[in-house]
Amino acid sequence: MINPFSSEEKLMAFRTKPLIVCLSAGLGLAVALFPPSFFPGEVAGTAGFVLFILSLWATGLLPEYLTALIFFTGAMILALAPPHVVFSGFTSRAFWLVLGGLVLGVGIQVTGLGSRLAARVAGRLNRSYAGLIFGLVFCGVLFAMVMPSSIGRVVLLVPIAMLVAREVGFEKHQNGYMGAVSAVILGTVLPGFAILPANVANMVLAGLSETLHGYSPLYGEYLLLHLPVLGLVKLLALGICIVIFFPDTLKKTGKMTMAEGDKAGTKEKVLGILLILMLSLWATDSLHHISPAWVAMAGACIVLLPGVAIVSGKAFQEKINFGSLFYIAGILGLGQLIGSSGLGTVLAERCISALPLNPAHPFFNFLGLSVLSLFTGVFTTQPGIPALLTPFADQLAQATGFSVKTVLMLQVLGFSQPLFPYQVPPLLIGMQMASIPLSSGFKLCLWLTAISILLLFPLNYLWWRFLGWI
Repeated sequence: MINPFSSEEKLMAFRTKPLIVCLSAGLGLAVALFPPSFFPGEVAGTAGFVLFILSLWATGLLPEYLTALIFFTGAMILALAPPHVVFSGFTSRAFWLVLGGLVLGVGIQVTGLGSRLAARVAGRLNRSYAGLIFGLVFCGVLFAMVMPSSIGRVVLLVPIAMLVAREVGFEKHQNGYMGAVSAVILGTVLPGFAILPANVANMVLAGLSETLHGYSPLYGEYLLLHLPVLGLVKLLALGICIVIFFPDTLKKTGKMTMAEGDKAGTKEKVLGILLILMLSLWATDSLHHISPAWVAMAGACIVLLPGVAIVSGKAFQEKINFGSLFYIAGILGLGQLIGSSGLGTVLAERCISALPLNPAHPFFNFLGLSVLSLFTGVFTTQPGIPALLTPFADQLAQATGFSVKTVLMLQVLGFSQPLFPYQVPPLLIGMQMASIPLSSGFKLCLWLTAISILLLFPLNYLWWRFLGWI
């Protein structure tokens, strides 16, 4: 394995993490005890506590599940929110979708179905490491075109991606393994923001735009506006970043290990039929309105039934990463705390008032609103960005000289690129399922954010001017 970090860099990171956490804790305490003038007293304590928790998750100084437990305990001791807010992650559909996905992932592994699918995928993408990465990113985007639920896509694709990595000779925690799995996770989530029904934030924006401003974006209009840059160019940028930051070479090439004549067993066939049925239900959730979470949990219950026994009780207890469930619940509870406390609204309003908007400078207005949307997501999950900013669209349109439609669609540029993985639950879920360190996801997100600001946002500006939106 090629390690992109030297021992000196690792030692520096080991020394830096505690320093960052201590500085964040000190700053958080200062904000809580001596709140700035723009912070109402009732949210200052929440802001300080949130800063401390985010520093723990961002640095990975402590195990992620332990930081989640610290969040639950600290929020309750400090009485920052009632229990139904702090522990809301456990009642979230995303939590149960993760559990269902973990169970199904074990089933895909133990039946051999994942190995069969992985062998076929890897057999077509095993000519070079770069070809594997770009091929997996492209597969993720294709799934985004046909399957609306981003979490459902991640739950379905991650176990297969893990086995694809194994088929080409990578082991867990090797660069190639993290690169292959990251290609599928980020490939099916980030470019998916350019496809209207592919991510929750897109639909939140569409719903609020219609409710508050009488504008409902059409599928084709949305696709034309965002896919060329936020979809295709970002696909290329993502593949390049993964190849650079997780460099490796394929350990196996040519024909894969599973022979063509190998026949699927009964359990493998049953699981395959079940997954096809679940995929159909996920893809048509707009018709039957059954949450992807409950589809996943129904599938998990079926594979755990004694008469089916695709996943045994022993496998359930030994192979399920229950620590990741606490992590997911903690992240979701933190987002709910930020929203219910009013902290997110306060920060958004302050950012808007601080922007130097001027109708005479359309490019800087474009860039400023895009960056505002991007950094608003640090204080909430991505679906919270349109919830916070859409009500201000009229004021922002007046300040910039843009149309209300343009201001609304500008939000997509920001929420399509998270700075931290926790901002997008599907990214978080996929990384937890595949045991990818949060620091690795943060590194990719950070560099993609820089590429977005320096390259993708200006390209979007030129594209929108060509289309007549500016």
